[in-house]
Amino acid sequence: MITISIDPVIFSIGHIMIRWYSLIVTFAIVAGVSIAWREAKRKGLAEKHFTDALIWVIAAGLIGARLFHVIDHWSHEYATNPIRALYIWEGGLAIWGAVIGGGIAVAVFAWRRKLPLGRLLDIAAPGLVLGQALGRAACVITGDAMGRPTTGPFGFAYTNPGAMVPQLGVYYTPTPMYEIIMNLGIFAVVWQLRGRKLPDGALFLIYLSLYSLGRFIITFWSSYEIVAFGLNQAQIVSLAALIVGLPVLVHLMRRSRLPGTIVSR
Repeated sequence: MITISIDPVIFSIGHIMIRWYSLIVTFAIVAGVSIAWREAKRKGLAEKHFTDALIWVIAAGLIGARLFHVIDHWSHEYATNPIRALYIWEGGLAIWGAVIGGGIAVAVFAWRRKLPLGRLLDIAAPGLVLGQALGRAACVITGDAMGRPTTGPFGFAYTNPGAMVPQLGVYYTPTPMYEIIMNLGIFAVVWQLRGRKLPDGALFLIYLSLYSLGRFIITFWSSYEIVAFGLNQAQIVSLAALIVGLPVLVHLMRRSRLPGTIVSR
């Protein structure tokens, strides 16, 4: 059992506060973009296409992440003070919202530039999952998205009044830590497979299937509000992504074995 007393605010100047959450999320985005840029060069994507898409993907990802979080926590966090939904610097980003928002931006960009969507998604996959792993460290420090209270053997308790947990001094299941471990494992798999001869889109679908399955399981220990069928928002989205993504992956892999099928490098 671990007690965390770190102040979520690193320092403040007047009303301006620099928070661990925003700093870590920024670092995660930079790391993910760096990996994606490396993959873009390896796959021959023009620098202009990469830079043009970048701002839209990041913006759409952040909007989607915040929107999903606010919807999931509306009744007990934002209904009485809706303006707080705009306070993104306080923390509160839903990973699935980022994936879906960014994915929509990539799809629109690929359509407008007449680029292969699958290849663009493959370029993004390694950096995306690494960014997810690094970004979850922000939740560990601030107490955001912790799971249910636990009596052991592994839990995090927070003592700083600025922590985002429901109650100070209570040990919670550290689901963000489990996600960090899971995402690093997925990154290792995707990184090893990225050089294989796979059809366009397969690498992203491998990431999507592994992440969906892992997130569905881990979120059973979360404290998220139940939405339907005894499942929370993250589980429903994970299940939908797995149901759609896995059959498409199987289809792509089967089709790639046919003579004359083009595969990506």
